[in-house]
Amino acid sequence: MAAQKAMIGARRREAVGYGLPKTYEDLRAVLASGAMHLPKRLRQVATFLAQHPSEMAVGTVSSIAEKSGVKPSTLVRFAQTLGYSGFSDLQGIFKQYVTGSWPEQRERLSPPDHAAASKDPNFHLVVGLANASMQSLARVAETIDLAGFAAVVKALAEAEVIYLIGSKRAFPVTTYLSLALAQLGITNILIDNVGSTAFAQIGCTTPRDAVLAISFSPYNSITPELAAAAAERGTPVVSITDSVLSPLVSLSAAWIEVIESEFGGFRSIAATIAVGMAVVLAVAKNNRPSRN
Repeated sequence: MAAQKAMIGARRREAVGYGLPKTYEDLRAVLASGAMHLPKRLRQVATFLAQHPSEMAVGTVSSIAEKSGVKPSTLVRFAQTLGYSGFSDLQGIFKQYVTGSWPEQRERLSPPDHAAASKDPNFHLVVGLANASMQSLARVAETIDLAGFAAVVKALAEAEVIYLIGSKRAFPVTTYLSLALAQLGITNILIDNVGSTAFAQIGCTTPRDAVLAISFSPYNSITPELAAAAAERGTPVVSITDSVLSPLVSLSAAWIEVIESEFGGFRSIAATIAVGMAVVLAVAKNNRPSRN
């Protein structure tokens, strides 16, 4: 049975033009290539695995299925769609990737030896959220794509006006970046959607401007639609997002991947703010003289 499934998987790969992914990087390349047209549930699995490789490496089928919001059988079907004979073969790719490379797989920082604090029921919340932020920041330092970062900076530095798009969890980030750009004398417009005017605001963009869009999974915000509207007007779009499967990727001339760690069901925005501020400072440094 396993040999038969492997043969079917090989035929599927040959049909769409890719080989069996042997590394995490190979897997990301296949998912980003557009060679696979995944149905909704399998795409949901792909997004989760791209954002949580450490969970994929150490979790069970049941635990991963629960956290990704699908049935265990869907994980098996996802693996077989890629051409693996079963889930364990796919999991092996992630085990190889995370070994010794991801911050959360290393020894975590021990909380201060303070008896009074450790007995406070709120203490673990502070430590948990702080650790999630530190893990996110450490991951950025290890995985940042400098070529993508430079391309984002170049597009924004050449723009007459920078439009910032981000809603829900991304909105605090774009608000802060807009303030920072303004303080550096760089003309920008924050798409805040006050009075449901977001599409009217983005309708003012020109090919001489640029859009910085920020969005995270499950991508159910207005951000991709606004970015698409700007792209249709010929305005360059760049983005900060958390997966190669983000709808912003296909709309963006360049993009930066930032994956935030989670605690208590909430994800940090520490790494996104850090990367966003680095973009702002780099834009100011590379700003055209005519805009200074």
